[in-house]
Amino acid sequence: MAVITPARRRLAGSLAVLGAAPLALAGLSAGPAAAHGSLSDPVSRVSACYAEGPESPESAACRAAVAAGGTQALYDWNGVNIANAAGKHRELIPDGKLCSAGNDKFRGLDLPRADWPSSPMKAGNRTFRFRATAPHKGTFELYLTKAGYDPAQPLKWSDLREKPFATATDPELRDGSYVFGGTVPQATGRQLVYTVWQRSDSPEAFYACSDVVFGGEGTGSGSVAAVPAPAASAPSEADIEAGAGKSSVEHGGHGDDDASTGAEVTEAAPAGGGSAPGAVPATGAVPAEGGNTPEADSAATGVRLAETGGDDTTAYLAIGGAAALAVGTGALFATARRRSAGGSHRA
Repeated sequence: MAVITPARRRLAGSLAVLGAAPLALAGLSAGPAAAHGSLSDPVSRVSACYAEGPESPESAACRAAVAAGGTQALYDWNGVNIANAAGKHRELIPDGKLCSAGNDKFRGLDLPRADWPSSPMKAGNRTFRFRATAPHKGTFELYLTKAGYDPAQPLKWSDLREKPFATATDPELRDGSYVFGGTVPQATGRQLVYTVWQRSDSPEAFYACSDVVFGGEGTGSGSVAAVPAPAASAPSEADIEAGAGKSSVEHGGHGDDDASTGAEVTEAAPAGGGSAPGAVPATGAVPAEGGNTPEADSAATGVRLAETGGDDTTAYLAIGGAAALAVGTGALFATARRRSAGGSHRA
């Protein structure tokens, strides 16, 4: 009968720890990512064009967007944001640049035209969906354009109705999308829904323009005749996964450095003067403090994320913790072998 020495007991215990290491590593690697996303019902411009295919969009409007800003903007469909918005949307985003949030990379989304892919809309109760590639706490506000909106003219803040027709704070996250309701007001023809998602765990905000049609194709009370446009479709999960490798939007809080993606710092509208909030800055206007420059978010503050049960540090801790565990288990294994060898000589 084999004699179980103290050294062998120590070795068995060490091997048990080593056997549990892969399970610990697997648990550590499952950290939450930071928030990004776009409205999927009604479908946002950037989502519709991404669903058509960044390299060869089907619609004339999406082809024009690619010609103006390139394909990267569509691969980064979930990153139309301002890193330090902190609710100052009208101060930071100039007239004519609402759909891009003043980010030059997305300038193709600001093209004034009446043939953007659109979603049907009618007055009354409606459910809205915002596809979030990862969740966070925050508030959604949806604004509808006024009667007289002309899609062939640059979108201005004054084109939007004063108050949002739908709002939701920390709505339910269902199958990867935030789902919430609202009451759509009466409107006719082609209109636009402007979405603002302001995070509450960070000053970062996300924006989306969704082209909609009330009661059939048309342009509302604008000066442009009705222009047929294709129906907008949201990207499928397969579409999202297929393009993820070409996205420059990393999930650590913000996109890659703005300089590398072609984005320009978002400038604030000039203080005072005759311009309404959101007017195009005069030449030489001083950029807003921080502008659209990526900044530390909840990774630095340790704020807990909505729906995820962690914080932005989790993913980074997972990587560091996994490495430390791997090193530690290797050292433990070597120590166990030495102790086992020493114990067998003494047995």
